Amino acid sequence: MNLHIPSLRTFIKKNLRTLVGVVVAGFVMSWFIWRGCCQRVSAYFWISAFTGSIWVALWFGNAFVSQWLDNLFSWHQQPVKRLLAGLIGMTLYTIAAVLAIIYTFHYAFGFQLGDMMNGTFYSTIVITLIITMFMTGRSFLLNWRASAVEAERLKKENMEAQFNSLRSQVNPHFLFNSLNALTNLVYQDQDKAVKFIKQLSAVYRYVLSTRDKELVPLAEELEFLHAYLFLQQIRFGEKLKLQVDVNSDGLVAPLVLQMLVENAIKHNIIAEEQPLTIRIYKEEACLVVANNLQKRAIPTDESTGAGLENIKRRYGFLSSMAVRVEESTHTFKVIIPIIPN
Repeated sequence: MNLHIPSLRTFIKKNLRTLVGVVVAGFVMSWFIWRGCCQRVSAYFWISAFTGSIWVALWFGNAFVSQWLDNLFSWHQQPVKRLLAGLIGMTLYTIAAVLAIIYTFHYAFGFQLGDMMNGTFYSTIVITLIITMFMTGRSFLLNWRASAVEAERLKKENMEAQFNSLRSQVNPHFLFNSLNALTNLVYQDQDKAVKFIKQLSAVYRYVLSTRDKELVPLAEELEFLHAYLFLQQIRFGEKLKLQVDVNSDGLVAPLVLQMLVENAIKHNIIAEEQPLTIRIYKEEACLVVANNLQKRAIPTDESTGAGLENIKRRYGFLSSMAVRVEESTHTFKVIIPIIPN
C-alpha cells in the first residue's frame, strides 16, 4: 500500500481550473443565498468572499482528505473501513473548516456570528453531503478502474509467461538433444529406449495439457518432473545428479520446476570432474530448487535470462508471497511458494 501523503500545494496546482470554477460558483450562490444583504457592491464582495471560502475549503479539502484516505485504506481490500473513514473524516473536516472560516471572518472582518451560523450551516450540510457522495463515488470508481486495469495487465503478463514457458519447452534444442540421445540408446538398450520414448511422450503431453492452466496439483507437477529428469539423466548420465524430496500437497504453477531445472542445466558446467547436483525439497510452505554453482562462461542453448522473471511475474499474479532468489559463492537457490489447495 502506498502511504505517500499528497502535497496540498501540488493538489491545488493540478486542479487550478476547478478552483476557479468553485470560486465563481461561490459568488453565484452568494447572490441567491444572501440576496437581501447584497444591496451594495462592497457587501456583495465580502459575502461572496465568505461563501467562496466555504466552497473552496469544502471542495478541495474534502477531495484532499479523500485522496489521503485512499492511501491509508484500500477500496479493494478494506472497502468498509474506507467508507466509514471517508464519512467520519469528511464530516469532522467539514465542521472544523466551516467553524474556522466563520470565526476568521467574525474576528478579522466583523461578520456577525449569529447571521453566519444561521445562514451557513444548513447550506453547508447540504453542500457537504453532495461533495462527500461525489468524492466517495469518484474515489471508488477510480480505484475500481485501476484495479480492473491492473488485473488485466497481470492476466496478460501471466498469459505471456505461460506462452514463454510453453515455448521454452517445445523448442528445437530440447527435442534435438532428446532425439540424439534416443538414437544412441536404441542401439545400446532397447528396453530403456522404449521407456525413453514413453517419458518423452509424457513430457510433451503434460506441456500441452497444462498450457491453459494457472495452477496444477503438486503431485502432477512432480510426476511430470520425474519424466523430464529421466530424459536429462539419460543424456548426462552420472554428470547430473538429481535429488527430489517433496511430498505431494498443495498447488504450483505448471512447468515451473522444470524451468528451474532447465535453467540450472543451461547456466552451469556439467562434467565428470564437475558434476551438477540439483536438489528439490520443501522448506516450510515453499519449494526450494538448489544447485551447486559452477557457472558457464556462455550458457548452453538459447538463454535470454527471462525464465526467472517469468516465474516471478506468474507468482506475483498467483500468490502474495514473492519468489526469492538466493545466491552464495557455492550455491544457487530459487524459493517458490506452494499455493494451498
